[in-house]
Amino acid sequence: GDKGAERKVRAVRANGTVRYFEGDKGAERKVRAEFDGQVKFFDGGQGAERKVRMEFADGEVQHYDGEKGAERVVRKEFPSGQVQYYEGDRGAERVVRVEFANGNVQ
Repeated sequence: GDKGAERKVRAVRANGTVRYFEGDKGAERKVRAEFDGQVKFFDGGQGAERKVRMEFADGEVQHYDGEKGAERVVRKEFPSGQVQYYEGDRGAERVVRVEFANGNVQ
């Protein structure tokens, strides 16, 4: 940005994590973090960013719901086409439905 209006758009940590930010100067919020083949996506205002999705190098994608610090897995999608649905609080999530690529449901 212009001098005096610069804003943070990216931060690289010593461990290799790269964090990306959006928003006006002073209100930048984390929207993505990349580390070791994993990409985490965040939603929410500055200081209240919550994890909404995580993509793994092997193609697995996990979806989350809940407030910052209480995010829980609600769905996992696998490269095979299988989709698992979860219920329960963070750390106590359990599979309640599985959809297979061939259309079968368990």
